[in-house]
Amino acid sequence: MSRGILAPSDWRRPSVRRTARVVHGVLLVALFCVGLGPMLWLAKAAVTPTQDTLREPLSLWPGGFDFANLATAWTRVEIDKYFVNTVVVAAGAWLVQLLVATTAGYALSVLRPKYRKVLTGVVLATLFVPGVVLLVPLYLTVVDAGMVNTFWAVWLPAGANAFNILLVQRFFDGLPREVFEAARVDGAGPYRLFWSVVLPMSRPILGVVSVFAVVAAWKDFLWPLLVLPDPDLQPLSVRLPALQQYVELDVFLAALAISTVIPVALFLVFQRLFLKGDALSGAVKG
Repeated sequence: MSRGILAPSDWRRPSVRRTARVVHGVLLVALFCVGLGPMLWLAKAAVTPTQDTLREPLSLWPGGFDFANLATAWTRVEIDKYFVNTVVVAAGAWLVQLLVATTAGYALSVLRPKYRKVLTGVVLATLFVPGVVLLVPLYLTVVDAGMVNTFWAVWLPAGANAFNILLVQRFFDGLPREVFEAARVDGAGPYRLFWSVVLPMSRPILGVVSVFAVVAAWKDFLWPLLVLPDPDLQPLSVRLPALQQYVELDVFLAALAISTVIPVALFLVFQRLFLKGDALSGAVKG
């Protein structure tokens, strides 16, 4: 029997039910305004003339439409070039993170080396180290390797993501061991077991890690700013703040709206994985 703040006897009282419904409605509206309000305002401002945005910034509906803002942002501000750079940066970071997370999680969970607990503890310990502490030594390493102004300077450090490794390991721990033993009996080696058995069973967690990796790379600002000083290689997260002072407000807001398309689309595609929570629980349903 599920329990809540209110007892079943309280729910039978009409006044309590009405109050609870009002509170639920107020909370829902508040969450909607806080969560979706800024995105909806940005979508509206992207097709609104600058004067209307400055005159009535909080209006629910634009006084006029100027869809040319989107075309201007895509061409004159060269959003198309920086958009492609962002896609390249995010795709490479996604591939490296997925490769490292799945192989490391597979080694720790399925292959189970002798010092598995020690290795897991070391990976977990890195989560307690602030990223800013590692910024200088990581940058010096990239400079010594000659990777400045190359996408490798963003891709390779992205693979060192302990959270994704532990997330994948936790999911692999929940997979049925009987399937692994049956595959080994049939002659499957470690590589065949990983590619033909483990990965096909891990699509939910692969989707979750993919969303985390792409969104993190898409919005990252400081590290691409340091290792990609060439403007022709910079992603949107770095280039848009630099262009703000050179373009009109409505064009800049249109460029910001364009930059949010991919993260929003990814969430809409993979929203079931987050809302159901199956991928994060490690449960396997036969």
